[in-house]
Amino acid sequence: MRKNIVAGNWKMNKNLQEGIALAKELNEVLSADKPNCDVVICTPFIHLASVTPIVNSEIIGVGAENCADKVSGAYTGEVSAEMVASTGAQYVILGHSERRAYYHETVEILEEKVKLALANNLKPIFCIGEVLEEREANKQNEVVAAQLASVFSLSAEDFSKVILAYEPVWAIGTGKTATPEQAQEIHAYIRSLVADKYGKEVAENTSILYGGSCKPSNAKELFANPDVDGGLIGGASLKAADFKGIIDAFK
Repeated sequence: MRKNIVAGNWKMNKNLQEGIALAKELNEVLSADKPNCDVVICTPFIHLASVTPIVNSEIIGVGAENCADKVSGAYTGEVSAEMVASTGAQYVILGHSERRAYYHETVEILEEKVKLALANNLKPIFCIGEVLEEREANKQNEVVAAQLASVFSLSAEDFSKVILAYEPVWAIGTGKTATPEQAQEIHAYIRSLVADKYGKEVAENTSILYGGSCKPSNAKELFANPDVDGGLIGGASLKAADFKGIIDAFK
């Protein structure tokens, strides 16, 4: 059975003290009212070692927002998958549209990152999705198919450790959301690509999250789709009440 997952992507928000406070608040709220899905918070690198010990790992998983495409060495300012794992974090977001757009991450770079994450027992939350011009040109299917090349080089066993996140780039932080029908249509298409590559069983067990202006008011409707297995949440993950509202969509 595939897992339902709600993952928060804090992006470049919250200083260390604020991040610790938010993690503590989430831990209290979710310990008091246990979630009906897996919950993950992906924090800035400098928060990881402080946040991991203060959350109950039975209730909240912790992840990084990125890792390097190199094992170690003279790469000033980079953080390796091994370093991420050494903090106790279990997940890492890879291929986010912001990394692709601003830092020019390619299919090849992301392939290296995914392999290094898996080698260090991190679960990649691998992001794919099209920009507005691509959606308007009806090219979303070919865009996500091309982006999946970074993970489709994996063995079936390794691929089964990957969580996919579909993010319509035109709906991130814009207030626009894909309709539940649009979300279901492309999630079903992504699952069909996985089935073509790895077989039906692997496809059925792959969690595919929706990311793009998901909030408490629309989460239930989005998550009700058969191929939408949760969300990768940006802005709404920065307030405990909003994040909890989305998590409660699975109740």
